[in-house]
Amino acid sequence: MTLEERITADMKEAMKAKDRNKLEAIRSIRAAIINAKTEVGAGGEFKDSDSLKLLQKLKKQRDDAAAIYREQNRADLAETEEMEAEFISAYLPEMMSGDELAAAISEIIASTGAQGMGDMGKVMGAATGKLSGKAEGKAIAAEVRKQLQS
Repeated sequence: MTLEERITADMKEAMKAKDRNKLEAIRSIRAAIINAKTEVGAGGEFKDSDSLKLLQKLKKQRDDAAAIYREQNRADLAETEEMEAEFISAYLPEMMSGDELAAAISEIIASTGAQGMGDMGKVMGAATGKLSGKAEGKAIAAEVRKQLQS
């Protein structure tokens, strides 16, 4: 079952259960996937890897919006965004821990033969390709920078 099929099945379950909050979150996910599939140049095809990237983007948007709402003392809106981010997280793979990320980055550095900060681009290219969906880009960049500087 593809991720898109799983999302559709969960939407049907939410309809049957009359879970309005979950249904709204899933509908927004599904709408984003449909929009991405119909964009110019997409060709109507959308792989699970593309879906994961889109879901990560949607979750980040919800997290950022919730943080802004919290700063503006709008707890009601922040809670809605946080709830949607939680529903989106259910479709994302488990994120790597700090230790796992450090081990993966050191392995990538060894395999690319990177010597210092001048090789950061080469390491980041390999790391983002290999760790896509398992760690956030900021965390990857911070760990690569930390290991290349030492």
